[in-house]
Amino acid sequence: MIQERKSITEEAYFNRQIQLWGKATQQSLAEKKIAIIGSGGLGTTLAMALGTSGIGEIHLVDFDQVSIHNIHRQIAFTLEDEGKNKAEVTVQLIKQKNPFVKAIAFDMSFETFQAQGNCYDLILDATDNLAVREEIDCYAKAMQIPWIYASVEEFNGQVCFFEQANFQVFNRLEHTPRGITAPMVMHIGSLQANLALRYLAGLKVVKDKLYYLYFNEEGELITQKFGMPKVAI
Repeated sequence: MIQERKSITEEAYFNRQIQLWGKATQQSLAEKKIAIIGSGGLGTTLAMALGTSGIGEIHLVDFDQVSIHNIHRQIAFTLEDEGKNKAEVTVQLIKQKNPFVKAIAFDMSFETFQAQGNCYDLILDATDNLAVREEIDCYAKAMQIPWIYASVEEFNGQVCFFEQANFQVFNRLEHTPRGITAPMVMHIGSLQANLALRYLAGLKVVKDKLYYLYFNEEGELITQKFGMPKVAI
């Protein structure tokens, strides 16, 4: 016999975070609205981390479908999800894990999505090509919304919280990644999510600085930091 689930309160669900920063900060997160562009490896990691953190509204954008080669590193998907829209599958999982979030899937390209003119507290890049990231940067600056960039390849990755920095420093030819490890995707996505959550909770975040993480030949994890040039006014 299946027992009825007891009613869940936000105080009980977010207990550990409330212990961290108090009820007022946790309640403030419920007023935040974010967009995650891409629902692949980074996007599903972000969705799992932020979709259960108390952010009030989360929009996920992706027109792609789940493929077999995605599943090993894209943590929201199972073998049964092959062929389904990534954003829609991820939204359903978020809703199953958190009864207090409003999550919406957008089965469309970012070009179509940005035409809607939605405003957000933060945008998170979880795409895999520079052209779309340039579109995100232009849209975010036009709407005066900060955004967080991330990318992963092999055993390395990079993250940057963009506010005033010039994204054109990344303006180079596209190339196909030479393979990606699942743990590194989750590691970089986790860093990206931590920056996002700190910012949305009103905690200090270093902006316009690139974090580059990689394993050297001895297997040591190295973190390098680079100041980013600002946009010329």
